[in-house]
Amino acid sequence: MNVMPAIDLLDGRVVRLKKGDYRQVTVYHEDPVAQAQAFADAGFDTLHVVDLNGARDGGFPHLPLLERIASATGLRIQTGGGVRRYDDVRRLFEAGMHRVVSGSMAVRTPEDWLKALSDYGERCVFGLDLKDGKAAVAGWTTTSETPIDALLAPMIAAGLRIVLCTDIARDGMMTGANHGLYADLMRQWPVLRFIASGGVAGPEDLARLAAADVWGVVVGRAYFENAIDLGTLRKFHG
Repeated sequence: MNVMPAIDLLDGRVVRLKKGDYRQVTVYHEDPVAQAQAFADAGFDTLHVVDLNGARDGGFPHLPLLERIASATGLRIQTGGGVRRYDDVRRLFEAGMHRVVSGSMAVRTPEDWLKALSDYGERCVFGLDLKDGKAAVAGWTTTSETPIDALLAPMIAAGLRIVLCTDIARDGMMTGANHGLYADLMRQWPVLRFIASGGVAGPEDLARLAAADVWGVVVGRAYFENAIDLGTLRKFHG
């Protein structure tokens, strides 16, 4: 299983939100580069980064910081937040990002997202953020009425292969991953590789996800709250 440590950036600091609520912010580190270096030193190769300012407001205010992290640590950066148009995807790849995650563009400007999938293939990851069974966009502030299967079908045809799925109700809550959700998704769309996100509370969650053959998982708050140490995370990676 691909274990990816996750950091969320808000105003230049490493933070976590509860259920995507910008009013419920916990600051974990003032120096994102130092935090990323700790992950690199522990043997991880990919870092999942969400630009919360970009997700809410658009744009890439943290892109220079992401470039510094990649340069200083050698980590491959999988990033999302603020990706609204095809040119945004191109800009991030030109800046050296490894994979780009987007949910908003896929919903709001699907023609741009399908072009990105056609041009960049598996480096484009669909961010399927679920709120009450619906896809949430724009920093989880609005939801789409389009059924999930209708969203995914044209993307799969265009080359989508990796989906980062976040259960918003569990994100940042450490109440346990929604194992049933990922099992259902894998059964419905076997052509896709799913990255689980949201709710991981301890090693038992990682063990269950690995046993279910989930392709990847991002872990943030559980690490920052000392529920999982880097050594334990590393055991499940690979």
